[in-house]
Amino acid sequence: MKKLSLLLGLMAWNLTTQAQQTIFNVPSSDITPRHKVLAQQQVEMNSDLWRSTTTVDYGLGHNWEVGLNLYNLNYLPPRHTWMRNDTTTHVAYAPLLLLNAQRTFDLTESLHLGIGGQTGLDPVPTHRTAWVGWGYANLGGDFADEHYKAVLGVYAGDRRYLADGPTVGAHVGFDAGIWYEKVHLLGDWASGSHDYGQLILGVEVYLQKHLPLAVGWRRANQDGEQALVLQLTYTPK
Repeated sequence: MKKLSLLLGLMAWNLTTQAQQTIFNVPSSDITPRHKVLAQQQVEMNSDLWRSTTTVDYGLGHNWEVGLNLYNLNYLPPRHTWMRNDTTTHVAYAPLLLLNAQRTFDLTESLHLGIGGQTGLDPVPTHRTAWVGWGYANLGGDFADEHYKAVLGVYAGDRRYLADGPTVGAHVGFDAGIWYEKVHLLGDWASGSHDYGQLILGVEVYLQKHLPLAVGWRRANQDGEQALVLQLTYTPK
């Protein structure tokens, strides 16, 4: 019951606060409509680590959005404690409070270019605080009246954000509305042998028109570590 209560708390953490929407791990390059708010809460779970990521987007109009992320809020079940790291890049710094922004450029009716990134720091450092940063450029496509979406891009970040491994890489993702706004298949993959480098595949079910819940399976590139992923999104579209 304690673990269930903690999980529900993680899912609700800052869901209504005022970042970039992801498919699972990779930015979708969708833009939040002007003066609208999009909120996304994700929790990854295995026996050793529960990781919470909170994202909220605010649409500025003219294909711009800005927001905040609470990233890498990590709980360690074996130790019954929260993880704090600002000293080693063996794993990514945690937790992180990040500002982000994204701008898209329409290339055709179906294709767009998305450029974005996020930067911030550990709000509760144990020794010292240091800025972290990560950015990307994505080519996104919408097909069949937006029932199917795909994204292909490149990213770069520092090791405090990514952890040890390559600082430049590629990522891809898809969102297939096989029963549009009822049941979708989702998946994304990012290269690299660090915390960001992983494969996630799953299914998304719409609890309501604006409230899809996704369940996924994650496999880390580095060591094959697996986890369950839960993702709840409020979308104003």
